Amino acid sequence: MTDEKILNTGSVRLTVIVVLAFIVLVVSGFAYKLSQPRILNQYELKANGAVLLDMPRKFSDFKLTDQKGELFTQENLKGKWTLIFFGFTHCPDVCPTTLAAAAKMYAGLKPHEQEQLQILLVSLDPERDTPEQLAKYVPYFNPDFLGASGDKYMLLKLATELNVAFNKVELENGDYTIDHSGNMVLINPYGHYHGFFRPPFEEGSMRLTWRSIAASF
Repeated sequence: MTDEKILNTGSVRLTVIVVLAFIVLVVSGFAYKLSQPRILNQYELKANGAVLLDMPRKFSDFKLTDQKGELFTQENLKGKWTLIFFGFTHCPDVCPTTLAAAAKMYAGLKPHEQEQLQILLVSLDPERDTPEQLAKYVPYFNPDFLGASGDKYMLLKLATELNVAFNKVELENGDYTIDHSGNMVLINPYGHYHGFFRPPFEEGSMRLTWRSIAASF
């Protein structure tokens, strides 16, 4: 083989290597882009029921008791995202429907995403929702879900600061129920009030929206 042919062969090989490397880079970049959450604009967020505060805000520390009988404070909200739903275990419709939607949304997340998010039911009915009752109720939706309650004055202060309204309503039979807001409150990994999700809750929209919010945080 002449020197010219050897040179041409080497040039072809180099060209092929460069082209293949370029293709690999393009495909890898495309695959990476596909693997990243799509960042939603404010109109898309609103359409999916998400309302974000212009500036996440701090709120007063609190002391609740979780379903294990252990202390639950604002420190438990730091280091990951938290979706809080204020309800009660004797709620006939809104609460189980909301928690079921949250369970479907959570189940559709990847394992590493689940590690970044916790779902918390804060009971507004401390008289009936003891740690034992919460321990029976909350895991029904997902074993990872948390439940907590506390003193009624502590609950009122916490709910008020997170824009959640509720009211105890006496019934004619001597029993009572609790009227309450249906929003799910979003707390960011700093433990600050970040925004909220409005009903109705659709698992796919919630998952897409939370991924977008977390990715742009």
